[in-house]
Amino acid sequence: MQCSKSIHALAIASVTAICVAACGGAEPTDPTATVSGVVRDTAGAVIEGAAVTIRGATATTGADGRFELQGVEIGGAAVTTTASGFAPRSQTVSLSEGTNTYDVALAPAGEWGIRADLLVPLSELAFAELNGTIYMLGGYPESRVTARTVQVYDIATDTWSLGPELPLPNNHGMAASVDGKIYLLGGQTQADDPPGTNSYVNTVYELDPAVGEWVTRAPMPTSRSSGVAVVLDGKIYVAGGRPPHEKDFASYDPATNSWEVLPNMPTSRNHFTGAAIDGRVHYVGGRKGLGLGTSMTTAHEIFDPATGNWTTAAPMLLARSGMNGVMARGCFHVWGGEGPAGMFPDHDYYDPRTGEWLSLVDMPIPVHGVYGSAFVNDLIWASGGGINVGGSHGSHHNQVYRPKVICE
Repeated sequence: MQCSKSIHALAIASVTAICVAACGGAEPTDPTATVSGVVRDTAGAVIEGAAVTIRGATATTGADGRFELQGVEIGGAAVTTTASGFAPRSQTVSLSEGTNTYDVALAPAGEWGIRADLLVPLSELAFAELNGTIYMLGGYPESRVTARTVQVYDIATDTWSLGPELPLPNNHGMAASVDGKIYLLGGQTQADDPPGTNSYVNTVYELDPAVGEWVTRAPMPTSRSSGVAVVLDGKIYVAGGRPPHEKDFASYDPATNSWEVLPNMPTSRNHFTGAAIDGRVHYVGGRKGLGLGTSMTTAHEIFDPATGNWTTAAPMLLARSGMNGVMARGCFHVWGGEGPAGMFPDHDYYDPRTGEWLSLVDMPIPVHGVYGSAFVNDLIWASGGGINVGGSHGSHHNQVYRPKVICE
């Protein structure tokens, strides 16, 4: 009987020893995440050799575009993905314990370049393009004296010339081309200091390049500057402007020389940009109030002429003002701009198919203060503009970008 008790005690001791040996008495390990996914380009093709970095650890994609990182700390983390020939992408994700799937789409990098310099270094000027010719209207240089200058650029020959002067000096105007004519709408006749001391105008001027003279057309319903003019179905939609007209919205029909007042924009703003996409008008970014200030916005709002209603869409990746934008290969490109902390070199685009914003390579010389752009000869034209914060820094720069990303 005594022997039986001893054997039983020995068995218990043995089991305990095995448990201690196996567990070692160690403290529980922190939970970790495994992150895996596929890196593709925006057309859906997998990318081999892309580097995906999370918390200092990097994995490289194989021929199938797949990557995997194990033992990653859970919680919020920045994921940076790079690949040769593509714009880098960085996003913040929330990682949970166990398996996490994270797929990445990279946009083709495209290429920035330079063309012939402008004749006069102006900023806060209006831009319009017609039949392969760019018209840069008004603005002001370092002297801050508003110009009547019209600079005309022939894309085919890479040469500039001076066109017929504006009837009045103009800065912060809005321009567009419709049916073979150039239009300059609104703006200011002086570089007000402080801004908004009411040199705003409601004038509309039309230029027929074949005639070479500016003629006066029906004035806007309100006087304003720093808004955005977008052409859709033969009409010019003019939105926003400096206070007190930051929500004003109206359309001009050149065929009838008449204006229609439309429902106000939901978000007050000036120094922003816009584009016509699939029968609707999109407006993004900008700032509120007078002067540079700090009240920049990422707002992305859409007006549908068929219904007369406003809706919202995905906001821009960062708030900024004074940037420019244009449609190219179905993508809405936005670049440059200024803010209280300095200039923005950022170049992003909106894909209407997915409703998503993606980053592209930064522009080499950040600019602001150009109202309008064009996509001609497979190039986005980012001509002119200020190279430092504020209105006293016009430039001669004539930058171009050759996009590779397609949203069609």
